[in-house]
Parts: sequence; structure tokens; C-alpha cells
Amino acid sequence: MCLTGVDYFSTLGYQPSIAFLAAGFLSPFATLVLVLLTLFGALPVYNRIAALSPHGQGSLSVLEQYLPKWRGKAFVLCLLGFAATDFVITITLSAADATAHIVENPFVPHWMNHPVLLTMTLVTGLGVIFLKGFREAIWLAVALVFVYLALNTVVIARELIDLVAHPERLAEWQRNLFVQQPNPWMMVAVTLLLFPKLALGLSGFETGVAVMPLVHGEGATEEERIAARIRNTRKLLRSAALIMSALLIGSAVVTATSIPAGDLRAGGPADGRALAYLAHRDFGEVFGSAYDLSTIAILWFAGSSAMAGLLNLVPRYLPRYGMAPDWARASRPLVLVITVIGLLVTLAFNADVNAQGGAYATGVLVLMTSAAIAVTVAIPRGRKWFVPISLVFGYTTVVNIIERPEGIQIASLFILSIIGASLVSRVLRSTELRIEGIEYDAAAGRLVSEATDRRSVRIIASRPNTGEPAEYARKLAAAMDSHHLPDASVLFLEVTPGDASDFSGKLVVQGADVGGYRVLRCTSPAVPNAIAGLLLDLRDRTDTIPHVYFGWTEGNPIAYLLKFLAFGEGDTAPVTREVLRQAEPDPARRPRVHVG
Repeated sequence: MCLTGVDYFSTLGYQPSIAFLAAGFLSPFATLVLVLLTLFGALPVYNRIAALSPHGQGSLSVLEQYLPKWRGKAFVLCLLGFAATDFVITITLSAADATAHIVENPFVPHWMNHPVLLTMTLVTGLGVIFLKGFREAIWLAVALVFVYLALNTVVIARELIDLVAHPERLAEWQRNLFVQQPNPWMMVAVTLLLFPKLALGLSGFETGVAVMPLVHGEGATEEERIAARIRNTRKLLRSAALIMSALLIGSAVVTATSIPAGDLRAGGPADGRALAYLAHRDFGEVFGSAYDLSTIAILWFAGSSAMAGLLNLVPRYLPRYGMAPDWARASRPLVLVITVIGLLVTLAFNADVNAQGGAYATGVLVLMTSAAIAVTVAIPRGRKWFVPISLVFGYTTVVNIIERPEGIQIASLFILSIIGASLVSRVLRSTELRIEGIEYDAAAGRLVSEATDRRSVRIIASRPNTGEPAEYARKLAAAMDSHHLPDASVLFLEVTPGDASDFSGKLVVQGADVGGYRVLRCTSPAVPNAIAGLLLDLRDRTDTIPHVYFGWTEGNPIAYLLKFLAFGEGDTAPVTREVLRQAEPDPARRPRVHVG
């Protein structure tokens, strides 16, 4: 909960000020709407997402199941772009806001007033902690959250007690409220229109499900452990939502009633740091500095939940799609890449918190909208509840994009970068073996055993067609004529193209006897890669070098290359040979490819 909470709870560092800037003296009511959306919108949605993706895949995996082939992959890549926007901007924006608290503290020397350099140092420090180890990051998050929540509770409780002791403050807030908006019905309408500007207070739910693999689940069987993990994740989400809801309401009330409006305006002493302002004013500079230190630490470490989310999401999707190098499955190289991206984003935005706020809110809201839509699609019986939630999140997202279009522009850059890098990686990795294992049925195993006994494995690559004996007789005669085969003891291999958007998978080989002709059949996303993988497996099983025979493919080789990249088939023979060359560096051990 604390690993998720360093993102979620840290928004108290700036959320009360943002709420007042957006809604003025209506900010407690706008915050109340946000809390209601949290408890009755986001929380039910992510409770269902936790059940639908217990291994931490999040809403992306739920939507992927309902969008087949390349459409699903393209949609997931777009959502990954928004997720990257959310998580990377969480790292850089929080670090930039921590820097703002550092340079505004009265005890900090003037020579430290270098926001970009300080922010980059904080981003680098976060990366170093994750390079050190994940367990250390979690325990640091626990300590930071407990101290931060305790200090915020003290500040808010003190201000609420003072409010009770000085009811004239409440009366003054009420007068200001009716000056701002005299009509109660218009108050309601304005509040509903303004609450999307407070959307940063919804961050943290996506990382709550992204870190599910870290949640412990007890049980004797895997099913019992998964069920326990889901229950515990729901406790995590519920606890975080209830704690944050109470703190948001309290902070909005004390901000609107206890801080002069002029101090909360842009550039004022309470701008972006309302609770820190109260801590310094009412508790003294020592306590205020302790509060600043805690706020700086949790804002800096808020990036840890984002880092954890990226370390969970990226290896689950991009390497599996062939759209990232295989080393992207490892945590430490990925931490280095994310850290470098964070440094570049900090430079691009000059460590400006406000400049990054639109992108942050856009990423958060798009992910929440996609989660609501995923639950609506996956649970038909709950649509009467989740359709309205999806519409509310959709409305909030659209309003945010219209008011702060730079958010969608920044997200688009992330999306285009991910898609571009993914396509390049897919092309570069297209000639990898891409076989995660081979499984033979009984008939196929018998045919392989016969080949082992003969110490001869000769395979005719055959495009699936009618499956009649006459077809195999004709193909065998053509192969005997073209390749001068020494005998007719051959196996036919038929690979049916599967979902070409998949990158790898297990090869399931079925055997058949068609009028005395021995046939091996399988389905694969990439035909040449499947043939190469099967040849290498047969070599190891039979302890002999297999030979495979192809006919030349008529047509433009460039067109066939593009067809292979998009659909997994094309000019099969040369691609098969290239896959074998990369997989087996020793030419003497490499299966032979014949084309005639």
C-alpha cells in the first residue's frame, strides 16, 4: 500500500492548492465530488480489474483479450504510451515539485536554487535505489508514507480544531462562497464542471494493480493463492482510497478557510504548498521544515510506484510482442533506460511542475477510462453500473484534454516513440528463433522415432492445401525431380500461419498418415521461424542433421519480405536459412536448406 501510496498520498503536496486555484471557495465541494468519484467510481472499477488481471497486467490485458491480432496489439501500444506518460511524468513532476519545496524552504542556502540540476539529481537517485534492489525501495516507501501521513494528520487536525474554536472563519468562508457564486444550484453546476481540474488526486490506482505480483496470497493451491492475492489487493486499494479521501476533504476545508485567498494565488507563498504553508505558519519553522523534508522525500519517492509500474508493464508486453529487445525483461537495464528518459523529460520541461501537469492528468485519466471500459466489456452483468462510470471518466478526460491540450500532445510523443521503437525492434528480431518449446502428439512422436531409426531426416516443406494423397504424390515427384532425393523416405511439413501479431509461442506438432505419406502439421505466427525451430529440435532428438527442401517462390523478394514482417510468411526458404544461421553458429551443426 505504501509503494502505491507514495504516488497517491504525495499529491497532498500540491492538490489542495490546485483545488483552490481551480474552484476558489468551492474547492471543498469540488474535492467532495472527486472523493465520491474515487470511492464509487475508481475503487469499484479497480476492484474488478484486480480480479480480471491477478498477475498485475492491469486493464491493458483485459482489453487485449477482446481485440484480436494487430488491432489489439496497436491498441495496447497506444495505452502503453499513455501509461508511460503517466508513470514517467509521475517521476519527473514529483521530483520537480520536491525541488520546489527545497528551494522555497527558508533554511536552504541560495546557491542550491538550481531547479533543473536538483530535479535531475533526484531522478538519478531514484534510479540508483532501484538498481540497488527492489526490497530496499519498498521499505523506504513504508517509512516515508508513515511519517508523511502522520505529519499531515497533525497539520489538518490542528487546523480543524482551530476552525471549531474560531467559527468566524467558517462564517467568513461562507460569505466569500456566496460572493463567488450566489446561486446554490449554480454552485452545484460549477462544481461538477470544475472537478476535472482536480483529476491529479486520482493517481495511484493503476499502480495499485500493477504491483499485484508483490502482494502475498496464502493457500495450498495456486487458485487459492490467486484468490487471496485478489482479496489483499482490494484491501490495499480500499485502505489507500479511504485514507486519501479523508485527507483530501480535510485539506480542502482547511485550505479554503485558514489561508488568505491572495496567498493561494499563482506566485503566492501558499501556491503549490498549502499544507506546508500552514505547517510553517502555525507550528513554527522547525516543524515546518520537518514537514517540508517529509514532503520532499515522498514527492521524490513518488516516482518509485511509477518505476514499479513500468518495470511490471513493459516486460509483460513489449518483449512478448517482439517490440523490445529481450533484455527489456530484466529490471536493471530497464531502470537505466527509464532513468535516462526521466532526465531528458526534466530537461525538456525545464523542471516546471505546471508544464507537466496536463500530461500527468491526461495519462491518469486515459488509463482510468480504459479500465472502466475494460470492466464494462468483461462483466456484462455490471454494465448498468460501469457504463455511467465510463461516461464520467470519459467526460473528465475530454474536458482535461480540451483545457490542457499539451497533455495529449506529450502523450502522443510517447505513443509515437513507443510505436516507432517497437516496429524497429520487431524488424530486427524477426529472424530470431521465436519458439518457446515444441510438443509432439503421439502420431508425430511415432514419425520422429521412425526417422531416428533410419538415421535420416528429410523434410519437404509443403504449403497446406487439399490434404489428399494425390497432392502429396505430386509434391513428392516434383521434389524428387528438382532435388534428386536419394530415396522417397521423407516427411512432409505443413505450417499453417497463425496470428502473425504474436511474436513467439509453443509449437504443437501433429502427425498424420495420408495414404502412406507421413505428414507433420503445426500452426505458428511465423512460418520460417517454426520450420527452423522444428529442424533444430529434430536434429537434437535424432542426432543427425536434417535436410529441408523448398521450391523457389515466384515474385518480388521485397514484397515477400514485407509480407513476412506483417503476416509471418513470404519467401520462406531464405528466411528459414537466416533464422538457422543466427540460431546455430556452427555450419557443421546447422540443418541443411535446399531450394530448387
